[in-house]
Amino acid sequence: MNSPSSLEFAAPDVPLREDVRRLGALVGDMLAEQVSPHFLAEVERVRTTAIARRQSDAPPQSLAGLLDGMQPADAEQLIRAFSTYFQVVNIAERVHRIRRRRDYQRLQSAKPQPEGLQHALQQLKQQGVTIDELADWLPRIDIEPVFTAHPTEAVRRALLEKEQLMVASLVNGLDGQRTPGEQATDTARFRMALTSAWQTADSSPVRPGVEDEREHVGFYLIEVLYRVMPVLYETLENALTEVYGAQPALTGQLPRLLRFGTWVGGDMDGNPNVDGGTITATLNAQRASILRRYLKELRQLTTLLSQSTSLVAVSPEVLARVEEYRALLPKAAGVSRPRHGDMPYRLLNDLMRARLQATLEDRPEGYAGPDEFAADVQLILHSLELNRGIHAGWFAVRRLAWRVRSFGFHLARLDVRQESSVHARAVATALGDDDWENRDAADRGALLGPYASGEQALPAVQDEGNARLDAVFAALGDARRRHGAEALGAYIISMAHNRADVLTVLALARRGGLVDDDGAVPLDIAPLFETVDDLRHGPETLRDLLADPVYRQHLAARGNVQMVMLGYSDSGKDGGIAASRWGLQRGQVELLQTANELGIKLTFFHGRGGSISRGGGKTTRAVDASPRGSVDGRLRVTEQGEVIHRKYGIRALALRSLEQATGAVLQSSLRPRPPEPREPGWRTIMDSVATQSSQAYRDFVGAPRFMDYFRSATPIDVIERMTLGSRPSRRLGQDAALGNLRAIPWVFAWSQARAVIPGWYGVGSGLQAAAQAHGVEALQEMARDWPFFRTFLDDISMVLAKGDLSIAEMFSRMSGDLHGDFFPRIQHEHALTLQWVLKLTGDSWLLQHDQRLALSIRLRNPYIDPISVLQADLLKRWRATGREDDTLLRVLVASINGVSQGVQNTG
Repeated sequence: MNSPSSLEFAAPDVPLREDVRRLGALVGDMLAEQVSPHFLAEVERVRTTAIARRQSDAPPQSLAGLLDGMQPADAEQLIRAFSTYFQVVNIAERVHRIRRRRDYQRLQSAKPQPEGLQHALQQLKQQGVTIDELADWLPRIDIEPVFTAHPTEAVRRALLEKEQLMVASLVNGLDGQRTPGEQATDTARFRMALTSAWQTADSSPVRPGVEDEREHVGFYLIEVLYRVMPVLYETLENALTEVYGAQPALTGQLPRLLRFGTWVGGDMDGNPNVDGGTITATLNAQRASILRRYLKELRQLTTLLSQSTSLVAVSPEVLARVEEYRALLPKAAGVSRPRHGDMPYRLLNDLMRARLQATLEDRPEGYAGPDEFAADVQLILHSLELNRGIHAGWFAVRRLAWRVRSFGFHLARLDVRQESSVHARAVATALGDDDWENRDAADRGALLGPYASGEQALPAVQDEGNARLDAVFAALGDARRRHGAEALGAYIISMAHNRADVLTVLALARRGGLVDDDGAVPLDIAPLFETVDDLRHGPETLRDLLADPVYRQHLAARGNVQMVMLGYSDSGKDGGIAASRWGLQRGQVELLQTANELGIKLTFFHGRGGSISRGGGKTTRAVDASPRGSVDGRLRVTEQGEVIHRKYGIRALALRSLEQATGAVLQSSLRPRPPEPREPGWRTIMDSVATQSSQAYRDFVGAPRFMDYFRSATPIDVIERMTLGSRPSRRLGQDAALGNLRAIPWVFAWSQARAVIPGWYGVGSGLQAAAQAHGVEALQEMARDWPFFRTFLDDISMVLAKGDLSIAEMFSRMSGDLHGDFFPRIQHEHALTLQWVLKLTGDSWLLQHDQRLALSIRLRNPYIDPISVLQADLLKRWRATGREDDTLLRVLVASINGVSQGVQNTG
C-alpha cells in the first residue's frame, strides 16, 4: 500500500487543494469548449473510474475495459486532456511553493525558511562560524549547474512561455489583495494561456537539432537565470545583515559564488551532429545572446540615469571616460543630443551601448572582454555611491554588475565530451598501429608520453576520425582566443579507464593547435568514471595518472586542480542502484585520500540525471549525504531532462533552487559533519548491501533473453523513434545490447512501463543479506544516523511509491512466454525491497515520513493510470502493424509525454 486513502492536506497546504480544484474546473470548461461537453463527461468517467480503482486496490483491467480499442484520435484527445490536468497540477504546486516562501518571508526574522540562505547562516553562526571565517570562505565557493541536452521532457519554447503567463496570473493573487475585477482578469489570462497551449502541439514532429537544444537551454539562462542572479546576491546580503548585523569583513561586493555551464553543442559522445562547427556556433550564439541582453538592459537604464551635473556631482572618472569614448567612437558621439550634454551617466551609457554593439559586430572599437565592460559599469556604480545616488539608480546598476560577473560575454561555460575509444582509434590510425587498442594500458601510456608533452608531434592523418578531432581542438583554440578562457569548461572523457585515455587527449590537443604561449595545453581534462568497475579502480587510475611526469607538469600549469566526473547513469545501469550509489560514495572517499596524499585538489563533477536511479533527488540532501570534505566549496553538477524545467522554469523557484544549493555548500564546507567513529563499520555493511544487490540485479538483467523481454515489456521501441533530442539512443555502430544502450532511454523505458526497475531492483536482496550477516539493528542504526544511508532509503521509497506493479504487469504480458520467466522475479524482488525499506525507515506505508510528497503522488495517479493503460493497448496495436502505423505512433508519443509529466523524475 503506497499511502492511506485518508491522507489529507496539512493546514499550510489547504490553499493548494483549492487551487487544484479551481484550476481543474477551468480545464474542464476549456475541454468542453474546445472539444465537446460529451468529451468532458467521458474524461470525468475515466477519471472517477481510475480513482475508484485506486481506492479499492483493484487491478487496472477495470480501466482497460473503458479504454481498450479506442480510436487513435479519441485516445490522443483523452491523453492530452489528462496531460493538461498534470500541467495545471504541476503549476499549482509550483505556485504553492512560492506562496509558502512568501509566508516564511513575512515571518523571516522569527522563522526563516528551511534550507534558505538565512536559515543556513543561522545554523553556521550557532556552530561558531564568525563573520571573518565566512568572509575567508566566500571567495572559495564555486557552484556550477551544467545544463545538458539529455531530454526526457522537451517542452517547446512556445509552451514554456504560456506556462509563464499561467504562473504570473496565479502569483498575482497570492497577496489576497486583488479586486473582483482583477481576479476576473487573472482568470481570463490563465484560461487564454491554457487554451492557447491546448491548441499547440506538445512536441515538434521533427527531431530537434543542436541549434534547437541550444535555444531550449538558452530560455532558462536568459529568461530566468539572468533575472534571478542579482536577487540571489541581494538575498545573501540581507541574510548576512539579519544574522550577523554589521559586516566589516564583507564591505564591498560579495565574490561571485555561482556560474553556469552547458553541454549543448559540445557533447560529441555518440552524437554525430556535434563537432568543431557546433562548438564554434554555440559559443558565438551564446556570446550574441548575452551581449544583446546587456544592450537591452543598458537601454532600460538610459531613462533612469538622467542625473544633471547642475544638481548633483559626478565622479571625474566618469567624465574622463565619456571623453575617452567620444574619441574612440566619434560616430556614436556625434548622434548624442545636445540637451543631454549635462547628463554624463546617460552619455556614458549611450557610448557603452555603442561599444557593446561594436563588440557584437566584432569591430575593433568593441570591448576586448567582459572585464572592460564590467569596469565601466563599476565606474558608474562607484560614482552613484559617492554622490547621493544610492536611491537614484545605484540599485539597478548593481544588478547589471552582478549579471556581468555571472555571465561575462560567454553566458555559460561550454564543456566538451567524447568517448575514450574514439580518441584511441584516432591515435591508432595516426601511428599506423592496428594493434593499438589491444596493447596494455601502461604500454600505451608510455608510448604516448612524448606526444602528450610536445616532445614529438603526433602524426597528422586525413581519415574522418582524426579530421573531426583536429577540428574540435582547433575550434577550442580559436574559442579561447576569441571568447577567453572563462568560456570553456572541461574536456570530459567518457568511459575513461586508465592513464592512457587522458594522455591521448593531451596528444590530440597539441596536434590540433590547442597550446598557449607557455607551451602548455590550456585545458582541464576530466576522466569520467561511469561503471561500477571504473569507480572501484578510480583511485588507482588517479594515482597512476599523477605519477606520470608529463601529466603532472600539465596539471601544475592548471593550478594542481584535477576535475573528476562521476557517472551516476551508467554505473546504475551496470550494477544496480545500490552498487552505483555506494560505489560513488566510496569512490569519492578514496579519490579524496589519494588526492590529499599527492598534494592536489579535486573537483568532483556529478553527472546526475532526473531519475533516482541516475542520481536525481534534492541537491540539499545529496550535499548533506556526501562524504566529508568532498564539497570543500565546490559543487559542479549536471542538470538535465525535466529537472531543468522543474528547478529553473519559474524565477521564484529558480531563486529557491540556487539558494538551497548555496546554503548546502556553505554548511557542508564550513562545518562538515564531525567524524563518525561508527562509519568504518557501516561501510563494511554497505559493501555487503552493494555486493548482494548487484548480484541480484546482474542475475536479472544478465538472464538469457533479458533484452528480448526488455524490448517487449517496455515502450523502448517508441522512445527510440521519438524526436526528443539530437542524440541517438545508443552509440553509433553498436547493437541493441544492454551495454550499448544509453542509460537515459533505459531508465525512461522502465519508468513508462511503471516498473521503474533501475530505481530499486536488487535493493531488497542486498538489505536482507546484510541484515542476515550483520543484524537488523545495525541497519536500523545506519538508517537513523547516517545521512548517506537515510537518503538512499528515502529515494528508494519515492521510486517504489511512484511505480505501479499492476500496470507494469500489463506491459510485461506483451512479452508472451517471457512474462512467466521474468515477472515473478520482479514481483518477488519488489516485495522484498518494500518489506525492508519499511522495516528500516520505520514507516507503516511508503512516504509516511513525507506526507506532502505522498499526497502529490496521489493527486496525479488518477490521471497517470488511464494514460498508462491506453499506452499498453496502443503499443500492442502498433506492434501488430509491424510498427508502421504512424498515426498510432503519434498517439504513443503523446502518451509517453503524458506519463513523463505525471510521474516526473523519469529520465
